[in-house]
Amino acid sequence: MEKILVIEDEESILMALEDNLRLEGYEVSSAKDGLKGLSMAKEKGYDLIILDIMLPKMDGFEVCKQLRHAGITTPILILTAKSQEIDKVLGLELGADDYVTKPFSPREFLARVKALLRRAKQPKQGIDLYHFGDIEVDFIKYEAKKKGKPIYLTALEFSLLHFLIQHKDQVMHRDLILDEVWGGDVYVTPRTVDKHIAHLRKKIEDEPSNPKYIIGVRGVGYKFKG
Repeated sequence: MEKILVIEDEESILMALEDNLRLEGYEVSSAKDGLKGLSMAKEKGYDLIILDIMLPKMDGFEVCKQLRHAGITTPILILTAKSQEIDKVLGLELGADDYVTKPFSPREFLARVKALLRRAKQPKQGIDLYHFGDIEVDFIKYEAKKKGKPIYLTALEFSLLHFLIQHKDQVMHRDLILDEVWGGDVYVTPRTVDKHIAHLRKKIEDEPSNPKYIIGVRGVGYKFKG
């Protein structure tokens, strides 16, 4: 049984999330402020962390940042009540794997949860270790290095990079990337691919605005060269 930690301070939302997750068979723990959530996430082994952004004592951005700096690789799904692009972008830059914007349907929420859990435990087929330029990636251990120094990639970023490397020198359409990396049961737009590619480039490219490895093909998608 997968263990999920929900960090959410709004009682009605927390209860709804807990009920939906337990009905799906997950073991659920919860915290109502950022400090408590951070402590619980560090002390216990969870399979997924669901993290609200607007929290008392410590906001979700800081919780996410500290978890990643502590080397905790548990997938993080952030919840935000705001529609501003900056919230989503900042969450991804700090190491979150995905996000949903309130209000969201239980169906969408559970689809995202299942996709993250599936992705985190899915073995990478075909490529275990890969080197390109000054980057070294271990898809079994979920570890990556640039110039010998560790760099942090989310579980989704590992899956995205793995998929592109598997199809090296081939142009992958955004819709195909969505189906293969996110899964057909999760509703996300092609723009989501662009956002994650941008964050991945910041971590592996020397010049993200002039990428050497992940090349965009206008109006179609992306290809990997390396």
